[in-house]
Amino acid sequence: MNVISWPEGFIPGFCDNFASNEMIVAGLCVADIWPLLNTPSLWPTYYENAADIRFYDGKGPELAQDVRFYFTTFGFPVDAQVTEHVAPSADEPARLAWHGWSGEGEKRLDVHHAWLLEDMGGRVRILTQETQNGNPAKELAKATPDPMINGHQAWLKGLVAAARARRA
Repeated sequence: MNVISWPEGFIPGFCDNFASNEMIVAGLCVADIWPLLNTPSLWPTYYENAADIRFYDGKGPELAQDVRFYFTTFGFPVDAQVTEHVAPSADEPARLAWHGWSGEGEKRLDVHHAWLLEDMGGRVRILTQETQNGNPAKELAKATPDPMINGHQAWLKGLVAAARARRA
């Protein structure tokens, strides 16, 4: 199985917070998942923790390398820029990652949120991981239950349910 590619400054274990969620699901493929993930305006249709999505510089509605966009999640207004965008192909897994930031000074939060989608012979693997830096990340890391793990698991489950509904 493949792994997430991490930029300097966002390597798990060396950040203020880290969340990792994964599902391996039979009966779906990367081609079922990718359009739902790569089109942020669809996120709120299957994940209640994403809202207010918009693009900068006349881009969108799909994500692409270096595209800037905005959304709210976990109560944070997030500006983001795509740092990795590899559409599905037969040769390699699909990859999507963005650097997101919110707030200023002591309330600044910086994240690297990455997705990896790979076909596994009649199954699809969906891996999402996020590293975070800043005081808000330190507070999130202390929280029980873990809002990042629970929130991202809800995103994965919603994504799978939406993909299945589209196939039906």
